[in-house]
Amino acid sequence: MTMVLSTPTTDGVREAMAALREWQHDGAPMQLHPGDIGWNYRLGTAETAAVVRTWSRDGLILAVGMLDSPTLVRITVAPDAFQDEDLARRLVEDLSLPERGVLPDGAVSIEAPQGLLLHDLLTKEGWGVGEPWTPLVRDLAEALEDPGLRIKPIGLEQAHDFANVLRSSFNTTRPTREYRHKMSAAPFYADARCLGAYDDQGNPAAVVTVWSAGPGKPGLVEPMGVHTDHRGRGYGRAITVAGAAALREMGSSSVRVCTPSSNVGGVATYKAAGFTARPEIADRIRKV
Repeated sequence: MTMVLSTPTTDGVREAMAALREWQHDGAPMQLHPGDIGWNYRLGTAETAAVVRTWSRDGLILAVGMLDSPTLVRITVAPDAFQDEDLARRLVEDLSLPERGVLPDGAVSIEAPQGLLLHDLLTKEGWGVGEPWTPLVRDLAEALEDPGLRIKPIGLEQAHDFANVLRSSFNTTRPTREYRHKMSAAPFYADARCLGAYDDQGNPAAVVTVWSAGPGKPGLVEPMGVHTDHRGRGYGRAITVAGAAALREMGSSSVRVCTPSSNVGGVATYKAAGFTARPEIADRIRKV
């Protein structure tokens, strides 16, 4: 049976996200989550479809990838296909050859969960490893503590609060109120929650978006940010706890996030919010 690489249509993205939902489970390594694609919808529906890739065999999706940038693809595969040799070899070919339409020539990166046969084959092909990242997880079996601060839903009416905090937190000019509007068009956005923490004067201090993959499955934090004027006051911990509580209400079994290990403050914030760090991971890189 032939392996087929596709850039799906808008409707096809829904099928890819449905597959990702099925593949999430608490014992899985850190991997591409439907919320990652949901967050990408801030850039638009057509733009999101253009960066998704699927690998199928006999009509069944075995792998899903998303171009987080032109030179970085985030990819995961079905749980029973981690050691599928035909799939792994096809992935190496498609990820290595620019003409396949996934990654360009030159320096590129691949994010893939630990345990894939793909890693062994990439090593044989001379691919190296990038900077370390820290996955963090919190179990949601028990009720969570009170965040201790004023938390409010971030709806479309508060889109400016959402954008302002993220611009400050990530030191960028890119997030606009349109991000919040377009994100609401994402498939399965009904399984997402966007929350804000506000100070005593009603100013937005921190925001978080969390994504459920369905009842009994791990949810995702993507993104969380604290305004620079409010750092060091516990807003990051509070908004993360509030987001985790929202996921628990939606039936999520756990919540996970991954941040660069160099982001010492971010790692500390998630730990303060009750997350446990797992062993570091790293992207696979091909240098020029």
